[in-house]
Amino acid sequence: MSSSESLEKDVKSAHDLVETSGNDVRHIAFEQAQVDTAAQLVAGRDVELDAAEARRIRRKIDWHLMPMMCMLYWIQYTDKTTLGNSAILGIKQSTHLTTSQYNWLGTIFYLSYLIFQYPQNLALQRFPVGKWMSVNIMAWGITLCCHAACTNFGGLFVARFILGMCEGSITTGFMIVTSMFYTRSEQTVRVGYWFMMNGTAQIISGFISFGSLHIHTTHFKPWQWLMIITGSLTIVTAVGYWFLFPDSPTNAWFLTTEERAKAVQRLKVNQTGVENKHFKIEQFWEAVYDPKTWLFAVLAAINNIPTSLSNQRQIIVSSFGFTPIETTLLGCVEGVLEIISIVIGVTLATRVKNARAYVGACWFLPCILGALLVNLLPWHDRVGLLFGQWLTGTTGFVIVLSWVGNLTAGHTKRVTTNAIMLSAYCVGNAAGPFMWQAKYAPRNHVPWLIIGICYVASASLMLIIRFLLARENKRRDAEPKDDTYDNVFLQIITEDGKSIERRISKEFLDLTDRQNRDFRYVL
Repeated sequence: MSSSESLEKDVKSAHDLVETSGNDVRHIAFEQAQVDTAAQLVAGRDVELDAAEARRIRRKIDWHLMPMMCMLYWIQYTDKTTLGNSAILGIKQSTHLTTSQYNWLGTIFYLSYLIFQYPQNLALQRFPVGKWMSVNIMAWGITLCCHAACTNFGGLFVARFILGMCEGSITTGFMIVTSMFYTRSEQTVRVGYWFMMNGTAQIISGFISFGSLHIHTTHFKPWQWLMIITGSLTIVTAVGYWFLFPDSPTNAWFLTTEERAKAVQRLKVNQTGVENKHFKIEQFWEAVYDPKTWLFAVLAAINNIPTSLSNQRQIIVSSFGFTPIETTLLGCVEGVLEIISIVIGVTLATRVKNARAYVGACWFLPCILGALLVNLLPWHDRVGLLFGQWLTGTTGFVIVLSWVGNLTAGHTKRVTTNAIMLSAYCVGNAAGPFMWQAKYAPRNHVPWLIIGICYVASASLMLIIRFLLARENKRRDAEPKDDTYDNVFLQIITEDGKSIERRISKEFLDLTDRQNRDFRYVL
């Protein structure tokens, strides 16, 4: 049975009741779990929403949501890069790490991320999103502080494993939250806002590392102070998230009841609903059998093999002949370039119609050029080599993240798609560190060649996905209108025990992008 047939059967079999009046067929959804949570808020309500009011609601959401999302994404990337920053602060010497062991610390983080990715996605669907992320952030901050107590590879291995387990909730949670609060046209820029905190983290963590380098204590090394400082910031963030971060627009504390209904009404254009806490097995299998799910998974895996640079950059820049202090401060420049590239990229992708794939593909070109420069320039040209490495800091992956969220409808399907793609993201990140073997140093020709190939493949895959989606849109444009879900009613039991029926808009039936033939893929 197809997922579309399954949902229609669920709806029609609510009380085995289908009332017909002329050509009007009324389907009654018996279980509220079958529909989107937003349906219970707006079902049967005539919510008027003009453009000015919609903008006011969006600004209110922005002011309460974006600062917290940006803060956490900055914290999480700072925490992830503590290993790379610690490399020039003495962690390898203090814990007696070999090159292979150091690379394994980068790999185990993403293997743990991979193992716990789908459980994290299921938990984010089952539990309140904000609260679940808060628990993970707290565990993550405590674990980061515990790094300072590690004296060998085994201790660091366990700590990095726990970090990967907790970090798996953040990007996934952010993708879900962004899709719950913003329209598809707004999501690309908002994803860009929080994703560019990676660049901000490189800048601020560079200064934190610089400061840590100048802390001289008897029993604590600079790298241990770095772990304590960043871990403490994470713990404070976790407490703030527990009390302030909303779980959904249907219960956001900073919106009135009327504003919540309007916030949900704004999202009708998405054709994706807001949230559904009920796991739907048919949507799971639809995600598994959907070709675009796996194309994005391959794209995520290939694109993130070069991400292993985050733990190698300080070592590589140092090998160019720069001192530890110079290396630490030069890392800030790369952060600035990443911020600039993300701002320009998401702005173009949003303002130029159907240009996400084109912009994303073009944004991989500087990375390809950077890989070529580092591989081909003479070793004595340390400024040229540095610029080549900086060019690889431009990122097209932020456009990939926002794009996949625009292309998937149905809450269980969206959660499953996110889990598969981010699992592939983990595979790429876990495989990347093994490129950096001692025998390739200092030129690292083989790793840089692999990085260049990965970027070429990433750009090509984005264009292939766009071609397939454009073809599907044309097929749907040629189809007759599908009115299967035009007359669906939700049966609600009121506080006084009465049963009433309220009409539900198709957009809040938790239909997938395949079930809803009015859905068009963003290109």
